[in-house]
Amino acid sequence: MLRAERDLAELEALVGELPKRLPALAGLFDGAAEVVLTRAPGRLDVMGGIADYSGSLALELPLAEAACVAAARTDDGWLRVVSLGNAAGHAPRELCFAAGPFWEACQSLHSLREYFAREPADRRWAAYVLGGLPLLARRGAQLSAGLRLLIDSAVPEGRGVGSSAALEVASLSALAALWHVPLSGAELGLSCQLVENQVVGAPCGAMDQLTSACAEPGQLLALLCQPAQIEGCLAFPEGISVFGVDSGQSHAVAGTDYGLVRAAAFMGLRILSERLGARVRLIEPGRVVLEDDPLAGYLARVAPDELGPELREALPEVISGAEFLARFGGITDEPTTVRPAARYLVRAATLHPIHEHARARSFAQLLPGATEPDELGQLGALMFAAHAGYSACGLGSDGTDQLVESVRALGQKAGLFGAKISGAGSGGTVVILARTEQLPLVETLSRDYSRKTRRSSRVFSGSSPGASALPARRLPLRAGAPPNGAQQC
Repeated sequence: MLRAERDLAELEALVGELPKRLPALAGLFDGAAEVVLTRAPGRLDVMGGIADYSGSLALELPLAEAACVAAARTDDGWLRVVSLGNAAGHAPRELCFAAGPFWEACQSLHSLREYFAREPADRRWAAYVLGGLPLLARRGAQLSAGLRLLIDSAVPEGRGVGSSAALEVASLSALAALWHVPLSGAELGLSCQLVENQVVGAPCGAMDQLTSACAEPGQLLALLCQPAQIEGCLAFPEGISVFGVDSGQSHAVAGTDYGLVRAAAFMGLRILSERLGARVRLIEPGRVVLEDDPLAGYLARVAPDELGPELREALPEVISGAEFLARFGGITDEPTTVRPAARYLVRAATLHPIHEHARARSFAQLLPGATEPDELGQLGALMFAAHAGYSACGLGSDGTDQLVESVRALGQKAGLFGAKISGAGSGGTVVILARTEQLPLVETLSRDYSRKTRRSSRVFSGSSPGASALPARRLPLRAGAPPNGAQQC
């Protein structure tokens, strides 16, 4: 808790000294009665990864790095969002929106998505920050007048460590506190997933947001994604940790590769479910409903030993979107669309979540008592196999592969047991299971990688609590502080 409390204390000090420390933002909170301060961490995806939308068990560790948000309501007619940005790897950014049209757009998630779609591309990042406001309106929040948000995030973007989820969770937590709308940790996390799916338009599962909202420091959050059942937290054996090493290659959940793999997995679900007895009903071009589906919409409900030759052969290795639509009609997944001109690796994308769920279950069972080298080696082997599954789906990258192979080469004798890519893949961060005392070796590995590839790299170590463990901090301001010219956008 110490890191989290320190982050909020530093943000409180910054807000109190804005005129001195950031003169350009001197009047940011003028006219506000109070500022609400919240914090939400990034995460390392230890097991489960891209199988979350297929119902896998996901094992997630909250990071020490977090997004912090200071929010206030004002009496003017502007929403002003400022991201300090430097620690998170992007330049400072500031946006203003006229309150009247914006509040009108907050009638629903759909109308707010349309609002942001009309904005220039370089302004749409505010959807992550403000996208939860329609959900608060549903809960009785009266959205009116002005709003200020100041964002200070240490979670780097595009590195597979849940930066967007941390931003969403910290922001919605602050907004809910401003309007006095109570949200449990699970409600907060699932609401943020809705924001990313329906306002931002990114086809993510719930594991990142629920980890950022609900996780315990230093432990793996065990989340069964059917759709989002928290099974508890898992502690590491004494002297064992996971670290993250940034490959220096950016990825994006909204990117092409991730969307193709997700759609391909739902192609496989549609095929297997029908083979296992589901009735398929076409509801519109490209979209079907599976009735009496024995898998209830989750590939993870297929056990690996149930995948006989007939079921495997029913899954095309590669198929064009046009051919799939002609033969099978469509898929059930609303966040993705089958593109006729695209090529889909259906078999690999279907097999990965089936095997990943089994791997994650084995990892969770082995971890608490894993003290002997062979037990730790088994955990590492599960991670290496998970990484290979990403590559088979088309979500590998040369940088992450190089880091994983470096861990494999150093091996158990060096106190490194396993490694895999984190999150959505196609770059980002590699998670390493190691003896805690080997952090210096992991840091050396990161430096060597950076020197050889000329890519920036860093190590993630340490942990902190999810947002729901730390109540919003309220900072009263001087009563009656008048707005000044800095309020105008």
